[in-house]
Amino acid sequence: MVDRPPFLGFGLGLRPQHYTEILEADTPPPVDWFEIISENYMEAGGRPRHMLDRVKDRYPLVMHGVSMSIASTSPLDWGYLERLKSLADHVQPKWISDHLCWTGVHGINLHDLMPVAYTEEALTHITARIARVQDYLGRRIAIENVSSYIEFAESEMTEWEFVGELARRADCWLLLDVNNVFVSGQNHRFDGNAFIEAIPTDRVVQFHLAGHSEGNDCLIDTHDQPVCDEVFELYRRAIGHFGPISTMIERDDNIPPLSDLLAELARARQIAAETLAPGQLKVA
Repeated sequence: MVDRPPFLGFGLGLRPQHYTEILEADTPPPVDWFEIISENYMEAGGRPRHMLDRVKDRYPLVMHGVSMSIASTSPLDWGYLERLKSLADHVQPKWISDHLCWTGVHGINLHDLMPVAYTEEALTHITARIARVQDYLGRRIAIENVSSYIEFAESEMTEWEFVGELARRADCWLLLDVNNVFVSGQNHRFDGNAFIEAIPTDRVVQFHLAGHSEGNDCLIDTHDQPVCDEVFELYRRAIGHFGPISTMIERDDNIPPLSDLLAELARARQIAAETLAPGQLKVA
């Protein structure tokens, strides 16, 4: 059993639209912690870092990146990792996360989270890269499952088998995005419950809950809609399986008033309270 980071409670992604209300409301909003997008705060100085410093004085923070490209065949971007480490030294986050994907190759950034084939070769390659990143940062990182819209004929195992084995071999944490499990399950016709139940319970440190949109023939992970009922029900299964895991609402576009996100967060709290035994939701 690996000692996981502490249970932080229920959080939100920190977005500039909500800075004022978070910091200047007469009554602080009922949020236990915030997740920041790492790339938005890497530059020292300026309003983003000023607001970040004010928030970090009041709330626990975690860092979530979109540019590590851990599954790429291009060399690791050590300049990016240097900036990431510098930010982590400043923020002192509870953990750092990024995605199980590649975002570009040969110096071209696709600005998207591209999926991988679930092969032994890819598993060995990504495990080694995670080990190098963790050695450099001096800490375990959390890797997030992504939504996908294609499947590879070369895959030798299921996504959940790949993710679970990656966590074990790389000795890393997992960020389980419940919406991504639902989206990929609908797109590829697998049972999201089977995915959840196959993931090692001692590796998951965080849940993402988010919204998606309907495309012509698939669901698309857009993060611009409220969390749907089906994702909340899958979350009920997830928190019942894993126990108290730090949970947040992730919204990246079509940003609503803070009160809307707080209502979604309250629903997640209620599901957790209904599912877990009294006392399990005590924040560390």
